[in-house]
Amino acid sequence: MAGTTLIPSGDFKTSYGADTTVFPTATSRNAAILGVAVLLAAPLVFDNYWLNLLIQIGYLGIAALGLNILVGFTGQISIGHAAFFGFGAFASAWLSNSFAIPVALAIPLAGVMTTAVGLIFGIPAARLKGLYLAIATLAAQYILQDFFARAGWFTGGVAGTIAEPFSLFGYDFDTDASYFYVVLAYVVVMFLLATNLMRTRDGRALVAVRDHYLSAEIMGINLTKYRTMSFGISAFYAGIGGALYAHYLQFVSVEGFTILFSIQFLGMIIIGGLGSIMGSLMGTAFMVLLPETMQALTDSLSGTVIDRALNLKDSVAFLREMAIGVVIILFLVFEPDGLAHRWKQIKAYWKLYPFSH
Repeated sequence: MAGTTLIPSGDFKTSYGADTTVFPTATSRNAAILGVAVLLAAPLVFDNYWLNLLIQIGYLGIAALGLNILVGFTGQISIGHAAFFGFGAFASAWLSNSFAIPVALAIPLAGVMTTAVGLIFGIPAARLKGLYLAIATLAAQYILQDFFARAGWFTGGVAGTIAEPFSLFGYDFDTDASYFYVVLAYVVVMFLLATNLMRTRDGRALVAVRDHYLSAEIMGINLTKYRTMSFGISAFYAGIGGALYAHYLQFVSVEGFTILFSIQFLGMIIIGGLGSIMGSLMGTAFMVLLPETMQALTDSLSGTVIDRALNLKDSVAFLREMAIGVVIILFLVFEPDGLAHRWKQIKAYWKLYPFSH
């Protein structure tokens, strides 16, 4: 009808290419660019405490994204992710200390070395599923932990090893303010790589293996190949995250990469959202900030009746672990799709407001 204005009631894609863009809308692209620009100013605004938290979210988020590619996108389970994270940390320190390789080059090389280790464990694990796969990855966790403690030439043994500070063109990034930019650069690159991977044929094959492996095999997808590949990609991301961790602390110790750390990685992707790239970072931020929130809450209750009754000062560590377990259970029950799904629902509601339903 002439003079009638049509109001779009949703997003309509007219081609496969339009449906697989990195940013679904111009607004989301501009928001991402604005977010990175705001983060570039973070060292000028935040003190070292907040920069430390942001750096932790960065390198842990990279490692969590690798686990999400394995668990969330491919449907494989792993409870040994912390061991690969630790291997990347030790590998980068070993390369820079033993061969005088610049840290800027040692970090990606550590990722490649961790990929090789991930493939070693991924080949037999690719033929397993369910509980058997979980036990296989648990074995990988303990095998690597024992290797860390015994291989003094590689890890320094139980004494640990020193990691050189990140440097580029003669400038040392040895402060929170400077190292923040190193981690931010890696976060942007690694998350863009993962986003583009999921747009490729290989990325779609990983999802097909997760959704229905029998149908995927009938379509000609090599299950062993893609399950093994997902272990390698997951290990690569864990190695990069671990290397960034090592050169931030400038010291790596065997005690830091326990089974509990692996469970925390699983908590990150469950809370953020399985099969969501953005959710990996959201879940990591939640898990990093949760203990700090518990600490602030405990401090605020110091000296009160509740403090005297529960002895909060001596129970902070226990309360932190308990809070993590409770939160994971609550998300599994009330928000199984994670924070990313909730965020999408909020955006969809306001996008079509007042006609949303």
